[in-house]
Amino acid sequence: MSRIHTRTNQNGDINNKEGTKRLGLSILLNLAITLAEIIGGVYSGSLSLLSDALHNFSDTASLGISLVAFKISTRGADRKNTFGYRRAQIIGALINLITLVLIAVYLIKEALDRYFNPRPILGSVMLVVAIVGLLANLATAALLYRQSKNNLNIRSAFLHIMGDAFSSVGVVAAGFLIIRYQLYLADTLLTLFISAYLLIHSTQLLRQTINILMQGVPEGIDIDEIIASVKSVEDVLDVHHLHVWQLDETQSNLEAHIVIDQTKLENMSNIKRKIKHQLESLFNITHATLEFEIEDCVPHDLVDCYETERSHYEIDRLIHQNIGKIGD
Repeated sequence: MSRIHTRTNQNGDINNKEGTKRLGLSILLNLAITLAEIIGGVYSGSLSLLSDALHNFSDTASLGISLVAFKISTRGADRKNTFGYRRAQIIGALINLITLVLIAVYLIKEALDRYFNPRPILGSVMLVVAIVGLLANLATAALLYRQSKNNLNIRSAFLHIMGDAFSSVGVVAAGFLIIRYQLYLADTLLTLFISAYLLIHSTQLLRQTINILMQGVPEGIDIDEIIASVKSVEDVLDVHHLHVWQLDETQSNLEAHIVIDQTKLENMSNIKRKIKHQLESLFNITHATLEFEIEDCVPHDLVDCYETERSHYEIDRLIHQNIGKIGD
């Protein structure tokens, strides 16, 4: 009977429940911050406070996306999605990061406009609201910190929150400068600084996210090193048609054709076990699909090389021949 290949993990279920709860609390905190900063920004006339409110609103939306993606990703594999739904979190991260980049560009535009058209700002209101926002951002960051270490989607949401925390510190400082020295330029400069921070860090994570979605080779893995490692396994003559990609940020997959000598066919299971152990221990590749052949293909880019009828026929014939010998 056919079945779907899936794994269950009790500790993973516990972490998923904890992550969902923390994301939910983070959303509530960010909604409160956003409302407070919108009211304070409009009343005080502070662009940096309004910018921070807009940033917080994007955080609330991104956390909502993260929560939905997190829930979807916990669903097991089925006949429609045989790899499961874990990549939903990567899609959530992509949406979050693109949103951050767009917001950063918008903030730069508004800051330049404010530079050429300065307006008065109520520094005292700006300062109080910024302090409240800073405390709430730090509380939200603390909720997400542990989960962000091993989850790209939550890490992108955590980055949103840390960006807000840094900007809140800046808004506090700018509020002080406006109250003490009427230095309204500080509000504009701070907005530009926040935007630069968002662009730099968002693009870094965006590259990693796109690499996963494009099924690129995981960072830190060298294809040539993998080939050399597999060839070093006893009785392996060659390896080709090798592909390495990530399902998400924690699971790396591999598929390859392994060439062995016809006389070593009865040792195929042992060779496969050694290769998989090598891949997991040296490259952290936990899911490998290996296809064995008994004749080499040169050059390896030939289409016929990947599905060699004679090779497969010979393997099937020899397997049945060996089974017959065992039965005798």
